Amino acid sequence: MLFKYKGFDKTGKRVKGTINATSVEEASSKLKSQGIYHEGLKTTKEFSFESLSKRQMSGELLATFSKELSSYLKSGMTILTAIKLLENQHEEEKRYLSFLNSLKTMIDEGKSLFSALTSQKVYYLPEFYLQSLNVAGQSGKMVEVLINMGTFFSAQNKVRKQVKGAMIYPTIIFTVAIGMTSFLITYVVPQITEIFTDTGQKLPPITQFVLSISDFLTAHYIALIVGFILSILFFKISYAKIDFFHRIIDTILLKTPILGTLIQNHELGRFSYILSLMLSSGVAYAQAVHLAKATFSNYALKDLFDKASIKVQEGNKLSNSLQLTKGVKLKRNFMQSLALGEESSEVASILDNISELYAQENEDRLKLLLSLLEPFMMLFIGAVVGVIVSAMLLPIFTMTKGLK
Repeated sequence: MLFKYKGFDKTGKRVKGTINATSVEEASSKLKSQGIYHEGLKTTKEFSFESLSKRQMSGELLATFSKELSSYLKSGMTILTAIKLLENQHEEEKRYLSFLNSLKTMIDEGKSLFSALTSQKVYYLPEFYLQSLNVAGQSGKMVEVLINMGTFFSAQNKVRKQVKGAMIYPTIIFTVAIGMTSFLITYVVPQITEIFTDTGQKLPPITQFVLSISDFLTAHYIALIVGFILSILFFKISYAKIDFFHRIIDTILLKTPILGTLIQNHELGRFSYILSLMLSSGVAYAQAVHLAKATFSNYALKDLFDKASIKVQEGNKLSNSLQLTKGVKLKRNFMQSLALGEESSEVASILDNISELYAQENEDRLKLLLSLLEPFMMLFIGAVVGVIVSAMLLPIFTMTKGLK
């Protein structure tokens, strides 16, 4: 990891720069040995041609790597032999093969699996994954941790595929409806209403309204399409690059009804599973909390647990630290379960149960939401088409009435 720092050197001169380290503690120790007293450390991304070519390793590939490597290590093979076998199995996957080849080279030079994974330039790997393997290598529980990580990423990937699969049908319906509605508004409605305009007949208000929308879309459709695409790009870039914007959006999402509960269940469930895994692997509680908080992708929750983990390292319980820290209000059953686990020294087993509970709860909620989404979409589309059809038929009825 690359850390950005500001501080003072031995002469009192203000300095700033970056330093490579695997953790905040290691970065702080390196700076101290150089005679630099920092005011704070922040993670940053290294800008280089190599870093530009790096990609995020998918959850599916992480699960495959963890499961295959654990199965070979479990059979008694060395890590180097296992990596060589993985190379033979994935000869057709060029990027993944390059990743395995770089691991093989560094391990053959005497580096540990953790050091090799940290140093390779092919994929970005989750920090909690790297640190879990680091602890596993030191405690001799590499196989167990790899198996659990493989199970974890497989479960995450399964949920992602279920959501994507369930969204295919509503997305197709919505896309077809948008296309059909656009065709009716921009082509059919003007053709029909032009007939009545030529006869001097006054159009009903609803027809005038639909016709004004048609005129606006016909005249500005290019600007609307370009504006829509630019808005999406601006949002994605701002969300990825601007921390302040990212935090605002994440906070709003957590406060959104239904969606906020789904996000918090997913984030807390993932945190609970990783913390449980680390504690079961023999990691000290304070260190396990510090590593597990890296699982949060929601910045509002991440900030809360970052502040709480500092208090845990000072000797406080995590449940008490979370209650004393200002920020997002966490679910009551999570706080109660965590407090109970800390009191009974059964944090690992209780958090494991919590993660399963939240995963099942989210699965049930998603099924219900997706089952309700289809009829709501059909009603919405029916309402839009009904308005357009009414706008076309009302002038005909009005004209027929006038002829009587």
